[in-house]
Amino acid sequence: MKLPWKFFRYLPIAQRVLARGRLPMVLLAVARKRSARGGLMKGLREDLGLLQALCVAWWRGEYRAISRPALIAAVAGLLYFLSPMDAIPDWIPGLGFIDDLAVLGWVMRKWSGELQAFRDWRDSQPVDVQADIDRLPSIDEPMADDVSHARSARFRDDIPRD
Repeated sequence: MKLPWKFFRYLPIAQRVLARGRLPMVLLAVARKRSARGGLMKGLREDLGLLQALCVAWWRGEYRAISRPALIAAVAGLLYFLSPMDAIPDWIPGLGFIDDLAVLGWVMRKWSGELQAFRDWRDSQPVDVQADIDRLPSIDEPMADDVSHARSARFRDDIPRD
């Protein structure tokens, strides 16, 4: 499955976000943009919500059964959504989110097995764990210890291809 046009440039940025521990800032920015755009299509809202939940669970160390390339692609998809000047600028009424849908759709299809495994895991968790996943991290919330020690080395060369 071929990478969507212009999406490839977000992959190294996603690597840097993860390596530098900046994921909470991205998640908070996505949440702000999602709430400001109440009229987002249902599919886009659901995809963003799943990718955010995955990133939160990974950040907190609750879910680690995701490959590095899939995680990088998920973060890159969120970064693409945040960018107002992507393939089709978001400020164009009625058209601005079409490319965002295409990119998030690609991420969801390319990594469907891993995302479904996360969805199944999340749905099997107790209510308190699900609530914790729904709660976004603060900007200064530290990453879970088992990931933070090796984060910069882990994400250096793991850009997804295709």
